[in-house]
Amino acid sequence: MKLDGKVAVVTGAASGMGKSIAELYAKEGAKVILADLNLEGAEKVTEQITNNGGTAKAVKVNVAELADIENMIDTAVSEYGTLDILVNNAGIMDGMEPVGEITDERWDLIFDINTKGVMRATRKALPIFLEKEKGVIINTASTGGLNGAHAGAIYGASKHAVVGLTKNTGFMYAEKGIRCNAIAPGGVETNIASSMKNISEFGASRTQLAHAVMPRSGQPEEIAQVALFLASDESSFVNGTVVTADGGWTAAF
Repeated sequence: MKLDGKVAVVTGAASGMGKSIAELYAKEGAKVILADLNLEGAEKVTEQITNNGGTAKAVKVNVAELADIENMIDTAVSEYGTLDILVNNAGIMDGMEPVGEITDERWDLIFDINTKGVMRATRKALPIFLEKEKGVIINTASTGGLNGAHAGAIYGASKHAVVGLTKNTGFMYAEKGIRCNAIAPGGVETNIASSMKNISEFGASRTQLAHAVMPRSGQPEEIAQVALFLASDESSFVNGTVVTADGGWTAAF
């Protein structure tokens, strides 16, 4: 098993890509903390994992809240003794709005979840990784973090920031045995669309131009396989970069 004996935290683990990542990590031998605002959903996934012989624990976490993030990492250490892998996967979408339609409140909410949450979890995990001189951080970015036509301005900006944070962290701690990479999924069949509120007619019409050339949608399990590679020793020389997993979508432009 590729993650035998490892301890992992996965945010947004109640559904979608986070659920698939947590399930695959457990199958590969990791002890997994499933963090999600939807505790009931996380507990259902945890039950499935344990029924299949894995080890997991659900924790209610709002990644926009510092106390929740710190409790999440502390729980991993108190339950399983350490932390080896941090997957910052939780995120929400915007409403496809361009900059002229952004409200300060919406900007702050999306950045708190998509960007500040990633920073805070990474910051909390780093002392553990530095002490053992080994650790893996995997951030869910997006093709919207590489291009400007895949979502609205807030989501795109928040994910561009995650890409920058990933690259900086990978470089800064490269000599400390810590690797930090991101995955940039294209369109994946998850429930993230449920977080979209007050969709901008203008913004959606503009992004549709890019969405029209998407070869196909991905499955959460396909992203989980990338996350497994990045968490395992098979990717030991991969650091500070973004792995695009979009079925060839962004190869077109």
